[in-house]
Amino acid sequence: MPKSQVRKKKVYTPPTDIRPAAAAASKKPSPAWIPVTAVALIVIGIAWLVVYYLSSQQWPVESWRYWNLAVGFGCMVGSLGLLSRWR
Repeated sequence: MPKSQVRKKKVYTPPTDIRPAAAAASKKPSPAWIPVTAVALIVIGIAWLVVYYLSSQQWPVESWRYWNLAVGFGCMVGSLGLLSRWR
């Protein structure tokens, strides 16, 4: 019985439009203010919500009513946005 031929795979060559220098430049460490600001936003958001509920919804701003929830959760979502940029 004849033996089948072995297939040779072509050597992978990366596309020319991707430059290794550009990829290395984008992996710089993030500035120190990003994690500090993110943690501060988390703490502020949680504190805002806790004060809002413990004060029977009179503080921080009584006229905002349920928009106080949007401020508290908005701070926490903003911190998630910052943490997504942290390397």
